[in-house]
Amino acid sequence: MGRSIYLCIFLLFITWIPILSTSFPLSTKTRWIVDEKGQRVKLACVNWPAHLQPAVAEGLSKQPLDSISKKIVSMGFNCVRLTWPLDLMTNDTLARKITVKQSFESLNLFDDALGIQIHNPKILNLPIFNAFQEVVSNLGQNGLMVILDNHLTYPGWCCSDNDLDAFFGYPNFDPVIWAKGLGKMATLFRNVTNVIGMSLRNEPRGTRDYPDLWFRFMPKGAEAVHAANPEVLVILSGIDFDTNLSFLRDRFFNVSFTDKLVFEQHWYSFSHEGGAWVKHNSNDICAKIIGEVNHNGGFLLDRGFPLILSEFGTDERGVDVSGNRYMNCLVAWAAEKDLDWAVWALTGDYYLRTGTKHMVETYGVLDATWKNVRNSTYLQKLSGIQHPFRGPGLQEKKLLLHPHTGLCVTNNHSANVPTLRLELCTKSEPSTFNPKEGILWINKMCVETPNVAGQKVKLGVGTKCSKLGQISATKMHLSFKTSNGLLLCLDVDERDNSIVANPCKCLTKDASCDPASQWFKVL
Repeated sequence: MGRSIYLCIFLLFITWIPILSTSFPLSTKTRWIVDEKGQRVKLACVNWPAHLQPAVAEGLSKQPLDSISKKIVSMGFNCVRLTWPLDLMTNDTLARKITVKQSFESLNLFDDALGIQIHNPKILNLPIFNAFQEVVSNLGQNGLMVILDNHLTYPGWCCSDNDLDAFFGYPNFDPVIWAKGLGKMATLFRNVTNVIGMSLRNEPRGTRDYPDLWFRFMPKGAEAVHAANPEVLVILSGIDFDTNLSFLRDRFFNVSFTDKLVFEQHWYSFSHEGGAWVKHNSNDICAKIIGEVNHNGGFLLDRGFPLILSEFGTDERGVDVSGNRYMNCLVAWAAEKDLDWAVWALTGDYYLRTGTKHMVETYGVLDATWKNVRNSTYLQKLSGIQHPFRGPGLQEKKLLLHPHTGLCVTNNHSANVPTLRLELCTKSEPSTFNPKEGILWINKMCVETPNVAGQKVKLGVGTKCSKLGQISATKMHLSFKTSNGLLLCLDVDERDNSIVANPCKCLTKDASCDPASQWFKVL
């Protein structure tokens, strides 16, 4: 079966994923987010911007609100990280007196105002905040959880080091006004059950993003939210564009509550050394950067605190080599840690971004029509981390993930002789791999490797089990030696998604080599 046919089947499958019944409110249990019954709830979110001018959720001039919500569900997400500007809570004129129509017309966005009149007439004459409430409500009606993310102070694009609201104490970031705004937003959504969390501030940054100031003011924002709405998760970002929480290694964050505290971290291809993904061998740079990400934030999981990877993503046109390599590495890490996450972004295009009308968002999972998936291969990759592998109340499922496709290795029952192929992880059989023994088991059958490159990998009952080794810095190459001493690795035949054995690639320092087809992550 060809790759294009397989993608069509994938899209049909996720359309019918049922929305799991969750008992609200959510809380934390060591590193996990759990429901009222104590069962793990994995957040697989998409960011939906509503913080730019004109302070209305993007896309509502292109499609009905309910259609967008249903599209989010059909793509396998169960949650939306909905952004908002602080001004929405501190400026009553913006929130209560300016209507959606007036906001668009004041920015000369007459075509968008007409689009909203056509697709979402109900909100056209609503005040800005009431339109925001309508979005939250409709997401809830479609079974979607919501994280309210305070993205910046005034409506506009974010983020750069020299923004006037980059960090506490900057001209447009008064910590007292900020805390009051957070408390007000928390109060207004106190009885809205699908609002399960509030992110206190997006990407603190700048020349003054000192940990001491973070420790001084972040607890006040957290306490303001918890006092106003003790049911929601309180989500805290770090410094350096939310890439760095390492200051919590030696000095911890003290608040009056514990079972609602969650941290968030961001990771993009450009978050580290410039051009690293094309300057270095993919195995080496992936292992190095994962080490940095773990040092800067991942360690919190080992200390018993939930960590949401609340922003990541790349250009979905496939032209960004760095982004493509980074995403394969990130998916492997996110699967290994079984993280909660929110991809950037839902957006097909923006009403107005930095002075440009209808700027296309190449990181968006929807295209500019706000109806179609921009890149089904990218969405399939995300499907590999949308469902939980373990956690309270769940039976742990061990799998072998292929990060490049987001699929898992399973038995090809349609073959005359049992072989391996890729399948949706939710439909794959369990696998186990003990690095010391080197035996890969798929259900109760073990891998039997071929003696010639290019042949399919078979499964047996245990008499001829092959010994595999994890090589390269990432340990994602599963290798073996043939009887004549040739080193081969598990690989994927893109024509039918079968698992074959090919010469191992990208084991040298060659930066031009891409090992993605031979990366397999043991979960």
